[in-house]
This record gives sequence, structure tokens and C-alpha cells, in this order.
Amino acid sequence: MKDEKSDGHAPATFGGGCFWCIEAVLQRIEGVLSVTSGYSGGTTPNPTYEEVCAGDTGHAEAVQVAFDPALISYEEILDIFWQAHDPTTLNRQGPDTGTQYRSAIFYANEAQRLSAEVSMKKAQRKYRDPVVTELLPLEKFWNAEGYHQNYYNTHQNEGYCRMVISPKLKKLKLE
Repeated sequence: MKDEKSDGHAPATFGGGCFWCIEAVLQRIEGVLSVTSGYSGGTTPNPTYEEVCAGDTGHAEAVQVAFDPALISYEEILDIFWQAHDPTTLNRQGPDTGTQYRSAIFYANEAQRLSAEVSMKKAQRKYRDPVVTELLPLEKFWNAEGYHQNYYNTHQNEGYCRMVISPKLKKLKLE
């Protein structure tokens, strides 16, 4: 896998429960240029949402972020990642359960791995329970289907968005 995107910067890739939630949070951060929902960490090539939800692919719902390092660092994005979900719950975030909702950081290079390790130790100090976030090399990121992209921004009045995503954005002072 090539470590860098065409702009010369490695992508930041995270699993933090439902990709709609993490996408909505990161889209509102200054310096984040784009957020793509998708799947990573499994063995099935080009998985579909239905396959991932069935739990047989090994993939997590994930987001891949392109960012401007002049405006925000990878370490600052990691800090937001820890705030945007509960990294102490195994295979669960809120009402969503299953291995596809696990907490994971998919590092694109050695610098990201080292930063993620430091950040995870720092995050652990804030929790009584152990942080269960996986730290894995980014082998492949598969884009989710088009209807999953930019989901919250186009479906704010749907029940899941109103009940799960909106409160998270308010808590983080992003809405």
C-alpha cells in the first residue's frame, strides 16, 4: 500500500462505531478537507454494507480523513477521535453492536503508529476501564456505498441522526 495520498500526506483512518457518527464529527473540524465512510480491517475484498453488517468480513465501519496539516495535526485529530466515541466498549457504540462497530486506528505509516500509541496511552488516563481500541496497519480502505457518504448532513431529520448523532455533535460543541 502506498503510504501517502496525492497531496503528500498520509490519510487518517479510524473506526469508532457507526461511520455516520464519526464522519459527522470530523466533517465539522477545521482543517479536515474530506471524510469518506467505508470499511477496513477485514479480509473480504470490496465488501458491501450488508456483508459487513452480517459480521463475516472482519471489517470495521471506518472513516478515512484527508486533512491540511497546516491547520490540524494528526495528533489533534486523534484527540477528537477519543472524544467522539467510547474507546472502552468492545464491539459496541451506543445502540450499535457487533465487530463492525469496534474502535480502531488504522495507521498508514510508522509516524502515525507512534503517534497513535502515545495518544492511546494519554487517552487511557481519562478512563477507568481499559481502552480496547485496536491499533492496526492500514492495509486497505474500501469506500462505502454512495448513500452512506455525507449521511448526517443529508439525513438530519431521520431518527438515528436525531437520537444519536445530533446529541454527540452538541456534546462536542460542533452543532
